[in-house]
Amino acid sequence: MFKYTRFEKARVVGARALQIAMGAPVLIEVPQGITPLEAAILEFEKGVIPITVIRPTS
Repeated sequence: MFKYTRFEKARVVGARALQIAMGAPVLIEVPQGITPLEAAILEFEKGVIPITVIRPTS
C-alpha cells in the first residue's frame, strides 16, 4: 500500500480543502456545517481524493 509522507498529506489535503472552499462538490457524505478542511480530511481518510502524488526517482 502507498504511504504518504506528512508533507504529501498536508499538500493533498490543503489543495482539496481549497477546491471544496471554492465550490467543488464533496465526494462523500459529510455532516451539515463541516468546514472544507474537515471535509478534505475525511475524503483523504476514505481514499477518494482525485489527486495523485508523483515522486521523483533517483
